[in-house]
Amino acid sequence: MADIKSAQKLLNDVPRNDALKALQELTDWIESVRGHADFHVDQRFDALSLLDEAARPHMRKLVREYFSAQAPSKFQENRTWMALNAFFSQNEQAYFKVLVAYRNGDKGSSAVKPSLPLVAARGIYAVMGRLLVAAARYEQADPVVWAHLAEFYSHAEEQKYLDQPLKLYATQTQESSVRNIFAAVLMWYAPGSATLLPFHMHLAERLTSHFRRYFSVDARITQDSLIYFDLAHPGPPLRVMADTKPLPGLRFLGAGEVIPHLEALLKVLEKNIVPQDVNLGGVYEADRVQVPARHMYSYWSVPPPMRNHVRHPVKMSMSVAIGFDRILKQGAIEPGFDDQIVSTSDGEVIQIWEVNDISATGFGCVLPARSAEGIRIGSLVGIKPENVEHRGVGIVRRLRRDAQNNLHVGVEILSRHIDNILLRAHGGSRVKGVEIALWLGKPGDDVGEVCLLMGAHDFSMSRSLNVQFGGKDYLLIPLALLERGGDYDLARYRKVEEDSTVAVDEA
Repeated sequence: MADIKSAQKLLNDVPRNDALKALQELTDWIESVRGHADFHVDQRFDALSLLDEAARPHMRKLVREYFSAQAPSKFQENRTWMALNAFFSQNEQAYFKVLVAYRNGDKGSSAVKPSLPLVAARGIYAVMGRLLVAAARYEQADPVVWAHLAEFYSHAEEQKYLDQPLKLYATQTQESSVRNIFAAVLMWYAPGSATLLPFHMHLAERLTSHFRRYFSVDARITQDSLIYFDLAHPGPPLRVMADTKPLPGLRFLGAGEVIPHLEALLKVLEKNIVPQDVNLGGVYEADRVQVPARHMYSYWSVPPPMRNHVRHPVKMSMSVAIGFDRILKQGAIEPGFDDQIVSTSDGEVIQIWEVNDISATGFGCVLPARSAEGIRIGSLVGIKPENVEHRGVGIVRRLRRDAQNNLHVGVEILSRHIDNILLRAHGGSRVKGVEIALWLGKPGDDVGEVCLLMGAHDFSMSRSLNVQFGGKDYLLIPLALLERGGDYDLARYRKVEEDSTVAVDEA
């Protein structure tokens, strides 16, 4: 590998039609280059650069497959995750070793000096990869990753190549810089690593990389500062608060000039068009791209969303049903609170969660691995606190896995009181067109609107509904689809009380 011509011949033996095997072999070569003590610094960089370039098409293919809208099988997901994680880890550590060797004045340092901007930029890009695969499983990143990110950026800042234009890889046409790529990593990670599905995480990362030249990085707090990164004590980026002090090691990041460009993109996406100049690493439908685009827009805007209600520590058991169908059945199930998981007579599963904190609009809990299977961002959960007669419902909004593989779950409460109801298409018969749904709110709530949870794709803006609830007949006129999950539609209706002789039985 020290001789580039010989190394290029070795690459001919890498399988071209098996991305997984190819990436694994190239990762092994990168590890070999990283660990070999006899390489000069410039030789190590040349060999690493050759392998990195060769690995990119295989890496991109596996990323597309892993972060697809349709999740791969558990076996394939695990194999692909391990291959990607190993590649990004070895690649990042190899570039970091080049940087360390240069700083130590090892042989070949003077020859590699012109390539230092590329060393740092590719190292930071590999950090992004390590963070992305960790976030896909909602895991905490290795603290070493944050330390290396700080070293790459600090060296670029000290040696004044932070803004030197460069092409990250040969196939890329857009120029970038160490500052731009550093900003993209943190501006993606802060809002997107714990609150999005893996598929949307990937699209959010691609969108952030597309807009990276517009973000701001400053040593002082500015009007658009959203987050900060501590170069002296590296760790995940933190939100800028009113009492944040501009210490010497802090770097403050903001949306800069990105908002007008993102707004323009959103307008195009609303027309069901994905601009050709936006490289998402694949072809995706516009409505799928809108989800992460709107999510990032909400966090990059000033001020970003803030929690409105204080959470209070509690110790409370809660019966939980995960998924729309199980929630419909939950009302007829009365499990005890002695076990973590309760199987019912028809094979359905009700879990018992221990709530750690609660607020007016949500709660948090920590689940062991065996209770966390199948829980995703956007999962619908039926909730019934211990010693409380009525049921409620919420949506999983935040996930984080700790070092013990426990899953920290944050749930937004949609309603603390729900009831099963039967719906009928307005003007339809009592037999045809009947659907079961969840009414969010109490029978006596005297408001002109109501929210319903329905089966996936059951909502229609062109269809009014009839329902009997709380002893009254209502006409429900559709107003908006608020959210569409994997197995549910959350919709808002105007309710009009009717004098009708046709009743729809309440479930």
